[in-house]
Amino acid sequence: MPPITARTAVWPGKPHPLGATWDGFGVNFALFSAHAERVELCLFDKTGQRELERVTLPEHTDEVWHGYLPDARPGQLYGYRVHGPYEPEEGHRFNPNKLLLDPYARALFGGFKWSDAHYGYRVGSTREDLSFDRRDNARGMPKCRVVDGAFTWGHDRPRPVPWSDTVLYETHPRGFTMRHPDVPKQLRGTFAGMSTASVIEHLKALGITSIELLPIQAMADEQHLVTRGLTNYWGYNSIGFFAPEPRCMSTGVLSEFKTMVARLHDAGIEVILDVVYNHTAEGNHLGPTLSFKGIDNLSYYRLMPDNPRFYINDTGTGNTLNFAHPRVVQMVMDSLRYWVTEMHVDGFRFDLATVLAREPYGFDPGSGFLDAVRQDPVLADVKLIAEPWDVGPGGYQVGNFPPGWAEWNDRYRDTVRRYWRGDDGMLPELAGRIAGSSDLFEKRGRRPWSSVNFITAHDGFTLHDLVSFNDKHNWANGEENRDGHSANCSWNHGVEGETADPAINALRARQKRNLLATLFLSQGTPMMLAGDEMNHSQNGNNNAYCQDNETTWLDWSRKDPGLLAFVRRLIALRKAHPVLRRPVFLHGKDTAANGLKDIVWYNSHGVEKTAEHWRNTQARCIALLLNGHAGRHLGVDGQPLTDGVLLIVLNAHAEAVAVTLPDVPGGRGWRCALDTRQKDGMGEERMHLAGRPTLVDGRSVLVFTLVEQPGM
Repeated sequence: MPPITARTAVWPGKPHPLGATWDGFGVNFALFSAHAERVELCLFDKTGQRELERVTLPEHTDEVWHGYLPDARPGQLYGYRVHGPYEPEEGHRFNPNKLLLDPYARALFGGFKWSDAHYGYRVGSTREDLSFDRRDNARGMPKCRVVDGAFTWGHDRPRPVPWSDTVLYETHPRGFTMRHPDVPKQLRGTFAGMSTASVIEHLKALGITSIELLPIQAMADEQHLVTRGLTNYWGYNSIGFFAPEPRCMSTGVLSEFKTMVARLHDAGIEVILDVVYNHTAEGNHLGPTLSFKGIDNLSYYRLMPDNPRFYINDTGTGNTLNFAHPRVVQMVMDSLRYWVTEMHVDGFRFDLATVLAREPYGFDPGSGFLDAVRQDPVLADVKLIAEPWDVGPGGYQVGNFPPGWAEWNDRYRDTVRRYWRGDDGMLPELAGRIAGSSDLFEKRGRRPWSSVNFITAHDGFTLHDLVSFNDKHNWANGEENRDGHSANCSWNHGVEGETADPAINALRARQKRNLLATLFLSQGTPMMLAGDEMNHSQNGNNNAYCQDNETTWLDWSRKDPGLLAFVRRLIALRKAHPVLRRPVFLHGKDTAANGLKDIVWYNSHGVEKTAEHWRNTQARCIALLLNGHAGRHLGVDGQPLTDGVLLIVLNAHAEAVAVTLPDVPGGRGWRCALDTRQKDGMGEERMHLAGRPTLVDGRSVLVFTLVEQPGM
């Protein structure tokens, strides 16, 4: 096409802030690139299909290219073309034929239309990425949009839920609402759908305090998925860290996301974002050129020191963002602050968070990025959750993140799964996990809430599939069932997949209740996967990242009133008993006035467990006593967090066990508060005498409260 000349007036502008900033009079554009030779701002018509002008940014200050357009207004669509050397072997991949997204864009318009023109090199060339492609990719690219961020928040203010009271619920705005009968069809799959009254009422009725949304920042589907007719449903393929994903918006304007947050806040529910700052959608040296790669590849990505043509791949996705570069750290910090200050989110879950703390010599809990987060006043009160692993050397770092961070605890997940599957020798580790995993987290003043306990998450089997399948069934992903984990610690209870056998279905239903009960009765922060309360199944697919369809969309017609009632009862029980969410680790060192310790483990005979008892690998029944009178625990308001005495009995044996309920000082007997043998978990009213055996059915959990003597 012929050169496009600039007609728009352009002033010098400022190098800060980065991105496109509307000040009420015009728009300042600023783009960081340490190695560019020239930057062109490309302006598009309202359809995004016709490039109207190219404006060379006139100023270059401190490695930032900038200019001010006095005639530009919110809604203006734009992109960049960046000139510089195309020398992959030196780490440079500039190609001005490629329209690039602004890393700081607040909104995108349109979607990706994949073609070979998105690649900076000639696809199919024998020289691979050492070749150079001159095709213009603009028609297949989404466009950045200048925004006016004004929004009337009203009375919405940060009201953080204390960590000890937090109940996390991992979900996706698309999967959660696409089949919801009360969400209008035009709003399904969007932020607007998530903010409808019936959706919020479901969350409130469960007792959820915080929803954790799978990635909603702008992303791109991988071309190989598009070729197979699939999409990246999970969204772990980011290409913009400030803009919401257009597919999650019914209106295309930022107020839709803000309205969702405001309505959830009004219901007392926090919003936590799953964020992907470890890599981008541009892949490896053979990936497309969409943004960072064409703006300043050498600065944004970690490249092989001995051959910068190739990328360090600690993420398993082809590239790794370079957190050793101050501008990369700045971009991520700016992004986090933006989502907190402008979008009012309450926290973040960081995908492959070990990457963010990698220095050239490896993982460092005092890395530049983690230090920056720790001292930032805007982030001081938000929830920070790490997925504490990546695929690089020394990538598994559970328990090693610094104070202020919570972490996904996969050792909790696997231990609880294996225990209820009936594996031998699980009781010692199970006890540690239920008590808050002090072996992992009790250091540097960290608290039990640092352990985010979960049985299921987006990655893996749903709860229903966990008790219905021994093996993964990922054929629909088009990778010949090679993808996804093979070690799921699951058990199909005799039949692979769905069955009409009433005995198997009854046992599966009880096992689901057992797993959920263990989760919510454990010290630490519980996280539940959306749909587990309504028997959601992915038909054995444990890696449904590319299934934006009925596989992942919750089927609200599967709702089981009994299971819903059980989950509500379970969460209510946790909220009613501070002893289930202590702010400190319990080690049996604190005692009440009657001499009863704060935590005691008993065997089935009502005897406190000894070292010899713990060595019995065939034991699968255990009782945990939590004494709410021991220790001095205060709430945030300074009021004592006193409680009664709870006894939690877990029996993973196939057979019933006669469990002697301990005779403790000041107690008259025990009353059952929760029973997984019942569909709704309701315990019986009668009192069980202390020191007498009570029959506990195989594969069940019972929770007893101590009936105390008057005056205790």
